[in-house]
Amino acid sequence: MVEVGSYSSDQSLDHLHRLLPPGSKRRPMSAFFNLGKTRTFRPRKDAPEGTKQYQLRKYAEATLGSGNLRAAVVLPEGEDLNEWLAVHTVDFFNHLNMLYGTVTEFCTPEECPVMTAGPRFEYFWEDGVKYKRPTKLSAPDYVDALMNWAQGILDDETIFPNKIGVPFHRNFRETVKTIMRRLFRIYGHLYSNHFDQICALGIEAHLNTSYRHFYLFITEFDLVDKKELAPLDDLNVAIAREDASR
Repeated sequence: MVEVGSYSSDQSLDHLHRLLPPGSKRRPMSAFFNLGKTRTFRPRKDAPEGTKQYQLRKYAEATLGSGNLRAAVVLPEGEDLNEWLAVHTVDFFNHLNMLYGTVTEFCTPEECPVMTAGPRFEYFWEDGVKYKRPTKLSAPDYVDALMNWAQGILDDETIFPNKIGVPFHRNFRETVKTIMRRLFRIYGHLYSNHFDQICALGIEAHLNTSYRHFYLFITEFDLVDKKELAPLDDLNVAIAREDASR
């Protein structure tokens, strides 16, 4: 798939560095949002109780509750990497689903006629089905296309199995990398285009925690090329520096 971007921003991201203080508790995302007033996609259902993915999700939730995001992304000893990747891919999809849902009244074709992550990064959509060539879309249309595309993959049991004994596809890791690369673009758009509105809603601390978790996870398993993360370079440096100081 061809995905076009060009980066040349002088815009400071210093105002994005308000990370959640170390030791803060990670509250359930639903506690921050009145979802009845937002447009969201159908959350990906949890893995059935008793499965390995269900157990790993409970482990991840318990680790996140400790406030140690670095520990929360490390593969538990003896566990399968694909299962761990699957659990977190679903969780990040659900997180962004709700986060983006809080700004849909501001992210309109009129206000965001192009999908960007700041003035120097523009994204074109291609999925090989409806959009067979890179196509310029408004930000809300791009996010709709991206989330529907991702949801179709997450709901496909041949790609994201959640039944005991069903193996992962041999290209599963590459699929996860593609999903994560594209999900990053929503974080980039939220920070670069809607951070003031997110602050006005009082949920910037949760966006920062969600992105910090995402960034530590994708760097732990080398899921997204560094050049793809350029729109949030300053924030990424701040996260890495804070993580290294712990």
